[in-house]
Amino acid sequence: MNRKIVLLKAGLTGLMIIAGLMLFVAANAFLIPEIQDVRFKSLVNDETKLPETSDKPEEITQLQNQVDRLGQKLDRLTPGGAFIIINTTENTYRLFKNNQLVRKGLCSTGSLIQLEVDSTKSYTFETPRGALSVKGKITKPIWRKPDWAFIEEGLPVPSHNHDSRFERGVLGDYALSLGDGYLIHGTLYQRLLGMPVTHGCIRLADEDLEVVYKNLQIGSKVFIY
Repeated sequence: MNRKIVLLKAGLTGLMIIAGLMLFVAANAFLIPEIQDVRFKSLVNDETKLPETSDKPEEITQLQNQVDRLGQKLDRLTPGGAFIIINTTENTYRLFKNNQLVRKGLCSTGSLIQLEVDSTKSYTFETPRGALSVKGKITKPIWRKPDWAFIEEGLPVPSHNHDSRFERGVLGDYALSLGDGYLIHGTLYQRLLGMPVTHGCIRLADEDLEVVYKNLQIGSKVFIY
């Protein structure tokens, strides 16, 4: 077979593999940061630009049309505006805006520790995975301590609105709500960033948190895997 057609098919196969990965990821509600890093439009428009040839023009046209369709699928899978990807295995984050990497760094996610209350109740401190979104933005957040915070310390659980439930200055200057009590917030324990030590929330360093807070809006996507 003509060498240029072989190259075209090889490029198409590679792009189909990438598109397949992206479709799989979308079905499982999160994105892979390594795929994001190649910046989809550059990948489709530049790296898969293959030489033209007059040999077997119909076959080449069909292959190029498939490349174009796969490129359009990749574009549809990429969120518009700003979004963040959280890697709970490496405890890192990547913030994107308009498909460009804006900032990356360390974070802390769930420890996966299980707190046994009794034979019928327990808590597992795990960061939720999937495609989430920012539900709310808070400045100077106050931590409303849940029941497990008292159980963990061996203290009696107070009433729902008891003063001991509310603690200031432990979540940093900003917080972004992901729903169900999960937040992206700051921490007093910045030396532990990069380690799985949280009760499910995502902790960031002060400077990272400020950049993330200012770029993400209500409704922005948060992909966690």
